[in-house]
Order: sequence, then C-alpha cells, then structure tokens
Amino acid sequence: MKKKLRLKPYVLPSIYIVLVTIFVISAMSSFEKVPAFEENVTYVSSVILSNETPVISTDDKPVNEILIARPYTDQEVRIGKNFYNYKADEESQKNSIVYYENTYMQNSGIDYVKEEVFDVVAILDGTVLSIDNNELLGNTIEIKHDNNMISVYQSLGTVAVKEGDAVKQGQVIGKSGTSKINKDLGNHLHFEMFKEGQVINPEEWYNKNTKDL
Repeated sequence: MKKKLRLKPYVLPSIYIVLVTIFVISAMSSFEKVPAFEENVTYVSSVILSNETPVISTDDKPVNEILIARPYTDQEVRIGKNFYNYKADEESQKNSIVYYENTYMQNSGIDYVKEEVFDVVAILDGTVLSIDNNELLGNTIEIKHDNNMISVYQSLGTVAVKEGDAVKQGQVIGKSGTSKINKDLGNHLHFEMFKEGQVINPEEWYNKNTKDL
C-alpha cells in the first residue's frame, strides 16, 4: 500500500502569499502605463468657474451715468424766452423778463416755442408728484427724480399721465399749449428745474451726467 503524500501545514499559506504578490505586481504594472494614454487628453481648465471671467454682461451703464434729456424731441423747437441769470449782461436779462398785468417778473425757467403743437417728454425717470390745471399757467406736471431734483412742465395743452405714475426718460407726458402769463409766445412749453429746492438753469444741465447733480 502506497503512502499518501501530505503537505506541510505552512505550504498552502506560502503558495497563497506568492499568488497574491504576483497579482499585485501585475496590477501595478498596468497602472504605470496610464500616463501614456493621458498624453492624448486635452484639459480645458483646472477649475470650472473663474473670478476673472465675468458671467453677466457689464455693457449696461450704471443708473448714475444717465444723461439728462431735453423736455422735447422735435428738432424744430427753439427758445422763446431764456432763464433769468443775474450774472448775465443787461441785454440778456431784458430778454429773460416776463411782463404780465403791469408787472415785471424774472423768468424762472425756459420757454420753448414752435408754431405747431409738439410732444413734451420726461427728462429722466421719476414719479409724478402733482398735476394742476391753472388758468394763468396752463396745465402743469411736476415730476420728482433721484438726487433731490424736480422738473416742472407748464403751459401744457394736454396731459398724458396722472399723479403717482412712474415715468421713464423720454416718455411723452403731454403736449405743448398756451398760458395767459406768456400768451405772447403762443404755443410753447414753460420748463423749470429745481435741485434741492433751488431753481437752476435747465440749459446748463442738458446732456450732463446725473452723477454730477
């Protein structure tokens, strides 16, 4: 009877260790080949978002860079009576005096005239503070703007807004008309501007930046 071959107790564990070692070495060799594949990969960026690249367009002008517009768009409108400037020469001051019922008054605004009726527009965005129908001054619209500025439109024939309305720059708010106090001007717009309660000459502020107010 043949004698059976018996393995030593430590032989099987040793074989197992050798097989595992061979497998690990083989796997590591495969990973070392990865860089060769990566040579053909093109990376777009190391980050998805960058603080140096704006996501939102910045083409829009800030609110405080809006230019003040004239209260009309018709290019044929002209000045009928100037703003009274106490620093102006005597002749200019004479042309800035309002005469009504034997009384001489300094003109606190600019009177714009044209034979035909023309559109009157808001010089800036704002809110309509009041609307008044005065027999002496005609229809009047008062608009409050940012920077403590108020614009006043008088001698209007018709009004296209109401008190409390939010208006946009260039929006038609009424039509030119007449008034008793300046009836010699015929069809016109009497326009005034106030900054912090003080009357200012509109002609010195058109096309200026609102941040300068």
